[in-house]
Amino acid sequence: MGTRTRLVLLFGGRSAEHDVSCVSARHVAAAADKDRFEVVALGITREGQWRLAELSDPLPDRLDADGLSVAPAEIFAEPDTVVFPLVHGPMGEDGTLQGLLEVADVPYVGSGVLASALCMDKAMAKLVCAQHGLPQCRYQTASAGADVEAVAETAIAELGLPLFVKPANMGSSVGVSRATTESGVVKALKVGSQYDETLIVEEAISGHEIEVSVLGNQEPKASIPGEIVPGAEFYDYADKYLTDGAKLLVPAEIPDEAAEQAQRLAVVAYQALRCEGMARVDFLYEPAGRGMLLSEINTIPGFTPISMYPKLWEASGLPYPQLIETLVALATERYERRQKHGRTEL
Repeated sequence: MGTRTRLVLLFGGRSAEHDVSCVSARHVAAAADKDRFEVVALGITREGQWRLAELSDPLPDRLDADGLSVAPAEIFAEPDTVVFPLVHGPMGEDGTLQGLLEVADVPYVGSGVLASALCMDKAMAKLVCAQHGLPQCRYQTASAGADVEAVAETAIAELGLPLFVKPANMGSSVGVSRATTESGVVKALKVGSQYDETLIVEEAISGHEIEVSVLGNQEPKASIPGEIVPGAEFYDYADKYLTDGAKLLVPAEIPDEAAEQAQRLAVVAYQALRCEGMARVDFLYEPAGRGMLLSEINTIPGFTPISMYPKLWEASGLPYPQLIETLVALATERYERRQKHGRTEL
């Protein structure tokens, strides 16, 4: 390889997942091969300011007012640049940031505008996946401005108890609640309404939490499945990032045929939602019931060495530094391919 690729790590953001994003970026910066990449850390503060972060010290756990204020267009315009978005949640992985990168005409890691928007909005993703025949748990959607008592009553009548209530456009289990009573469902709806205008109410599944990492553009591949064993009542934000109570089983302790089903369904969901680059596909597995049920697709999963996405690829034979290189190569391949389709002057 001749000239090093200028790898811009885009992290932080204005969502509730700001801190998680900073941690992901710090680890990618440390693992990227410095002989192949010139790493630039570009952070977005909680207030929406764009700032360069110093790489001489570890990146911050959160990006406040430190760093040189910059215009992103100047950073993206440099030659041989590939952007690695690590901004989780709204205004990061929901298509808005991807749209900015498209307008800037710069290669970037991960899914494009449509896939990012679809996967971020779990309600819309469920509709698309249902059209492709993917098995899912029973659910309802509700507006954050609806009568919460009426929503709770209807959901319990049709889905039973317990129930999970989730903001449609949020990740890292932010705003997610498990409710076992009608008053609990009402409270959960009020909590979820603090984070999004659309809520999802799902039946609770008694089974395994299975995750599969998918990698690729037009010919995606699935990793071996992993399993989450929550340390709390469910795999909530604290369990993921604060208490270290959850266990990550790699590979998942499920039968071979179930593992193969998860891999197959993960690729089907990935392609149905037009994902590219990477995504983590989550399932709920009922061994004695309906089998593997699609839960959600995350287009910018956590990217620390102990996060499930890179851990699954490590166990599948692709180490963390090589995973970064592969994602950059996929970003470049997609950019060059799309330059040939619909982007030439008539």
